[in-house]
This record gives sequence, C-alpha cells and structure tokens, in this order.
Amino acid sequence: MKRLVLPGAVALAVLLAALQSYSSRGPAADDASVAAMMARIEGAQPPNGQRFDDLTLVQIMEKVQVPGVSVAVIKDFQVHWAKGYGTADVAAGAPVTTDTLFQAASISKPVAAMAVLRLVQDGKLSLDVDVNSLLKSWKLPAGEHTRDRAVTLRALLSHTSGLGDGFGFPGYRPGDPLPSVVQILNGEKPSNTGKVLMERPPFTAMKYSGGGVTLVQLVVTDTTGRRFPELMKSLVLDPVGMSNSGYDQPPPPDRDRLAARAHSRAGAARDVKWHVYPELQAAGLWTTPGDLARLAIELQKALQGKSSRVLNEATARQMVTPVGVGDFAVGFSIRKIGEGWYFSHGGSNWGFQCELIAHRLKGYGVAIMTNADSGGVVVREIRSRVEAAYNWDTLDKPVPR
Repeated sequence: MKRLVLPGAVALAVLLAALQSYSSRGPAADDASVAAMMARIEGAQPPNGQRFDDLTLVQIMEKVQVPGVSVAVIKDFQVHWAKGYGTADVAAGAPVTTDTLFQAASISKPVAAMAVLRLVQDGKLSLDVDVNSLLKSWKLPAGEHTRDRAVTLRALLSHTSGLGDGFGFPGYRPGDPLPSVVQILNGEKPSNTGKVLMERPPFTAMKYSGGGVTLVQLVVTDTTGRRFPELMKSLVLDPVGMSNSGYDQPPPPDRDRLAARAHSRAGAARDVKWHVYPELQAAGLWTTPGDLARLAIELQKALQGKSSRVLNEATARQMVTPVGVGDFAVGFSIRKIGEGWYFSHGGSNWGFQCELIAHRLKGYGVAIMTNADSGGVVVREIRSRVEAAYNWDTLDKPVPR
C-alpha cells in the first residue's frame, strides 16, 4: 500500500499532533492510570499474530492513510480519557483535538432514537401504532404487505419494518439544492436516492433501512411541529451534556471551524470539506467521541435506575431489547461477546468512519471517530486495543463445559 505523503507544513502538523496530548480526563481519572492505558493503546502491541502488532497507533494511521482519529474511553460509567490524533484537515494542517467535530453518520440513528423514546415516555408518540396515524404531510402507501400488520415506530427503529431500500445516503455538495424529507421518501428531485418501498410484511426479517429511519424523522416533525435539530437539542443533546453536538445541516460557520474534513481512502482531502445530509435522523449528526461516550454512559446509568435525565429505566430498556427479529433494539444493535452483552452502532458517511460500543451493565465502552474512507481499519484496531488494555471480557468469556 502506498504511504501517505504530505506537504512539509502538513507533515509537521501531523507530527506535532502526534507528540502533543490533546486529551481530556474524567473527573475521577487517576493520571498515572490514564497515562498507562494510553501508552498501551498507542504503542506497539505484544506479538499475538495480529495485523498491526509491531506498529504504534500513529504508524497504523500512516500505513492505512487515515489523517485524523479521535477517541473517548469509558470506564466505571465515566469518560476515563479522550484524545485526538493526527490531522483534522490535511489541506489546512489543523490538528485533531477533543473538540474536533466529526460526522457521526449512522450513529445519528440511535442518538435520535433516544429522543423518539423520550416523546414516547411523555405520551406524545407510541412505538406500536400505525405510523400513518401519526403522519400529516405524507402517508406510507397501503398494500399487501401491510394488510395484516401495520408499520410502526418500533419496526422502523429496529429495521424490521419491511421497507426495502438498499441504498445508503451519499449526501449533497455544499450549496446544492436539498430535497425535503417527503421528496427523499418519494425519490423525487433533487433527491439523489431512490423511492422508499415496502418489500415484505413488518417483523418478518431485518433489513437495514435508512429510508425507514428518515420516515421516523418525518413522524417526529409532523407530530411536534418543531425543527428537528432544535428538538434533538432540547430532548437529548442538552440533557446529556453533549455540548459539542448538533444536527444542523450544513453546520453553521462557528461549528464548521471545529469540523474535520472528509478524506479519501488514500488520505487525500476531498474536493469539498464535507457533504450535507438532509436525512438528519439517519446521518446528520456532527459530534465528538466524548459526547457519544456521554450518551452511552447516560443509557448505561438509566438502565440501572441511576439517571433519568432523558429516559427512565423502563423506557431505556427499549434501546437494548431486540424486537425478536434480527439484532436491533429500538436504535442500537445488540450483540453478545463471550458472555457479555453490548449495545453498539457504526457509521459511514462520505469521508468519515466511526463506531460507538458499550457494555450493557459494566460501565465501560469506547467511541472512535475518523475522517477518512479507510478509517474503519483504524477503528477496529483501536477497539481491539482498548478491549485488551482494559480487560473488557475477562469475566465475559464462555465457561468451559
């Protein structure tokens, strides 16, 4: 693989960003403990046959040509530490810091699902009624697939609605005409994706559907009469303390100053800084790993009845209880690793890759965000290193029989 070759000034910025600790530590974090964990994750790993054992984190970033990475680690229901690595924008040479904003891509979905559940908890929505009874500006066409069972918010948020869109959202260049949500659902210009269609009855199979989640966005705005970014801010972002996050698309100038640039698989700056996503609930969140970690912690605490800033314990369980078909609950994907249960979601927008994963009960997890199409490789490596350094699954391994 070709090595990333950068102009002198930008290369110097990368070096400085690697050497300087753009980090923040949780209020109860012990400096020596944090430093030891960061050193284990950032350094070359003990030989165990893995692909990048002999490389430091910065060397891996260079090898797979990912200019910038930001990480926040959760331990004992707190952000243990957060840190930025590399360059936010190779064209400008700006380093990644813990305040650098990244596109959350599909991690936008579970964050917004928490807001939907808050509306359910407050009696303003229902997870299990026909969405057409909630919609005002558009209706899901009736047909043979909905004759016996209606499409509901629970089905849409768990990707079991029967909607069959197999496309992702490519986004729009800054300044291009943006479609309304109704135009997106109908596949009408200036939308750049196809029409959202039913292909099977609800709850018969799981098929990931960004179109279905965009339909939820319309339900939310039709029901409340409020702008989606403002609603997300009041229901979730502010209560959780996600002060660096927002669903405004495009981002306003003061937030764009903190935004990372999209980069190609070769680590090159894209021709525009980022794409715009009017599919806000499905792909529109700008945020930081620190803020995503705070969301995960809030859910972890709510599940134990120790916080109710957004959801009470009973409602929070909806986010981690699969509906019975597939591995999705209302918002998060649920998976078993060893004997432990985790909630997680990944994200992939044009020039951005990211992941959030957290344990259902044990108060640990990690959020990782990158600014390149090849960032998934670095995300997986960092997650593996965090798991090993913090002994995540020490007690989650299957018991020999």
